[in-house]
Amino acid sequence: MKKLLFVLCTLFVLQTVKALSLTQYSKASIMIEPTTNTIIYENNKDEQLAPASMTKMMTLLIIMEHVDEGKIKLDDMVTISKNAASMGGSQVFLQENMQISVAQLIKGIAIASGNDAAVAMAEHIAGSTDEFVKMMNDKVRELGLKNTHFENVHGLDSENHYSSVYDMSQIARELLKHKDILNYTSLYEDYLVKPDGTKTWLVNTNKLVRFYPGVDGLKTGYTKNALYCLTATAMKNNIRFITVTMGVDTSEHRSVDTTSMLNYGFTNYKLNTILKANDILGEIEVKKGRQSRGSFSVLEDVTDLIKQNEKKSYTYNIEKYKVVAPINKGDVVGNLEIIDNTGKVVKNVNLVINENIKKHNLGSMFWDIYKKVVHGYI
Repeated sequence: MKKLLFVLCTLFVLQTVKALSLTQYSKASIMIEPTTNTIIYENNKDEQLAPASMTKMMTLLIIMEHVDEGKIKLDDMVTISKNAASMGGSQVFLQENMQISVAQLIKGIAIASGNDAAVAMAEHIAGSTDEFVKMMNDKVRELGLKNTHFENVHGLDSENHYSSVYDMSQIARELLKHKDILNYTSLYEDYLVKPDGTKTWLVNTNKLVRFYPGVDGLKTGYTKNALYCLTATAMKNNIRFITVTMGVDTSEHRSVDTTSMLNYGFTNYKLNTILKANDILGEIEVKKGRQSRGSFSVLEDVTDLIKQNEKKSYTYNIEKYKVVAPINKGDVVGNLEIIDNTGKVVKNVNLVINENIKKHNLGSMFWDIYKKVVHGYI
């Protein structure tokens, strides 16, 4: 009897492992849910491998940061250098001294993986590709990534140029915070319009954008050393996943492994919204303020990743900080600890104030006293 139980238990474990072996062709692979940053599946997540053109996600991240911060504009014109025009590999056929907009170059990078477009944007932002690569590696350190180092902006093989599927998922997660990037990566085909009116047809190297419902990014890669790679993202039923595959033998197998992970995610998981952004959760005292109290909330929706048939309830512990005026809307004024019905701490999130509160001065103090006298409060 004991022997039978042992066999049955062994079979159960083997079946469970097999059920979670979602990728069969990738050297390394991962799937995360980006709002909770939960790893749903991983295989060799920290192995350092050549990322090929998935490198351009970091290039795009720095570009989009500059756009969103107003340092560059989408309609700014970029002059193409001899260096950019001479880039080999994937390209969108830019010519030296051509002037073309930032928006067109982003399109060329995101859709067609243009090495020439990536170099042109790096030079436009940093003055040289070397300086831009320093910015890329600074961002790696800022994000706390342990298994990534870049030597170029495009991903062509270089000895000390490497990343991991986990690090790539985190770069993708950061890139998706710039929502306009999906306006480019979700296009299966488009045209790069040149200043003389000629057009270059662009076809997305990520075929799943066309063939898997919900896929709207992000970046493919291939070199002889790296083999086939893909960071994909898809959204359906109000939940998004990011997958990364590296070191795959064919582009078809790359799609197979990616599809397997996405199917598993959408079939088995959902997002439970715990709190909505800007829902008023209470009030806090504001010392030396023109008003003595202010309301607080969470800055963004707070979600929990749960299984499809799972139900959860939550309780909260609120810690209020000492707040002294002046204070601005969105400033952190406390911490919210969220605990599920199993007693597990699901999240700790910042509480932010919902209004600007100026500091009391002598004039405002007399005005408050005057109003109280007029209304009979004194």
